[in-house]
Amino acid sequence: QVQLMEYGGGSVQDGGSLRLSCTTSRAIRSYRLMGWFRLAPLKEREGVAVVTGGGSTTYADSVKGRFTISQDYAKNTLYLQMNSLKPEDTAMYFCAVDVDSSSGDWLWPGRYDFWGQGTPVTVSS
Repeated sequence: QVQLMEYGGGSVQDGGSLRLSCTTSRAIRSYRLMGWFRLAPLKEREGVAVVTGGGSTTYADSVKGRFTISQDYAKNTLYLQMNSLKPEDTAMYFCAVDVDSSSGDWLWPGRYDFWGQGTPVTVSS
């Protein structure tokens, strides 16, 4: 069993920044993939940013150049630095891990095995 806990969400103005954190109960290097996902009202859950245990990353087109995913191996913590936030970024943000090398696109939520409870982000115009 893997435990994940996100924090760092909040309310900001259009153009503002937030940094999300996700702590995990296992060593980050043990995961095939770790990622951030979001769920907005009336929308499906979507992948935002993903990183491999070795540090390779991929981003959704909508956040490229604005969001940065990173990880701290010593702290077993995943981060998402979000800059130039827009109202359309408003959502519940979740971190998730793929522990068994499932198939599918890295940003596809269905391949991930364990999820945190989420942290809310609200961007007002």
